[in-house]
Formats: sequence, C-alpha cells, structure tokens
Amino acid sequence: MCGGRGTRLDSDAEKPLFEVAGRPMVDRVRDALADSRVDTAYAVVSPHAPDTREHVTGDLPVVETPGEGYVADLGAALDAVGTPVLTVAADLPLVDGDAVDAVLDAADGSTSVRVPVALKDTLGASTDSDGPWVPTGVNVVADDEDSVVRSWDARLAVNVNRRSDAALAERLLAGTAGENCGGAVEGADGP
Repeated sequence: MCGGRGTRLDSDAEKPLFEVAGRPMVDRVRDALADSRVDTAYAVVSPHAPDTREHVTGDLPVVETPGEGYVADLGAALDAVGTPVLTVAADLPLVDGDAVDAVLDAADGSTSVRVPVALKDTLGASTDSDGPWVPTGVNVVADDEDSVVRSWDARLAVNVNRRSDAALAERLLAGTAGENCGGAVEGADGP
C-alpha cells in the first residue's frame, strides 16, 4: 500500500518515496517482500502519489486505486488481486523478509498484526492511539473470520509518520538506538 501523501512528514516527497537512511521507504518494503516467501508483490498506488507510481512501474505490477482513503483503496486492491493477500504499508522501513515470514507463520486467516503501545513508547515511535495495542500496517486479508497477531517486533512498530519516526528508523537501521530490531510474534487469536 503506497498511495499516501505523507502530510505529517512535512516533505516535498510523497510518503512512500520519503528516504530513510538514503533509500525510499517503498524500496525497503519491496526488498523485504522479495526476501520473504511472498510469491508476488504489487504496488498499490493512488492519484495522490504519481511520483511513487512512476518510481515502482517496471519493478512491480501496479494496482491503481481511487485515493479515497485506506479502506476504499484496500477494497479496490482486493478487487484487483483477490484474497488471501498480505498487505504492507510503505511506511515500515525496518520490515524485512524474516519479519514478513514470521507474520505469515503466525497468521490464521484474516489477521491484523498489532504491537503494544508500550513498545512504541519505549522505542520513541509516534502513535495515534490510546489503546494498549495498535495496528502495524501489516495485515493478512482473507475470506474468513478475523484474528489478531500480537507482536513485540520493533521492525513492525516503527511506522514513519513524522520526522522523528524517520530519525528513529535511521538510528535503528544503524544499530545506534540501543534496541534490538527483532522481537517475538505471538500466534493468532480472536478479535
């Protein structure tokens, strides 16, 4: 999913093309999917991210969405590719193939992957939720009942929504944040 504007980043670059440690986030996510057991990756773009569409064209099959918000765009993507499907937001620059495979191993049908707010707080990552667990931007969408996977994996906890998140991601990528980017992924459970 790479159709966002990234207005909170206060950047001229579209959110998926915002660079973390010298590389666009969408490239980092694309590489993570290539290093995982995912068979085919698609770039889901919107009219809000024309530069991103141009950037990924030729590297990935592109799915065009109306740009009416995450849920509407996800619906358009699902109409194009079907289910089951793994969705990954382009703002997860720490995700890698091992983290993706751990999610796939733990998923049980339609699965929302969540991390504790306490982990985000400990890392210094921004969060827009008061609840104890927040969505990561990684999900499995299938045609069965919903489940939740709880993860303590920092690679899934740092969504770059603000400049401070980008700085944190860069420190973690460089190994200077004093935190391990790995973590446990707990099996799926009910909603």
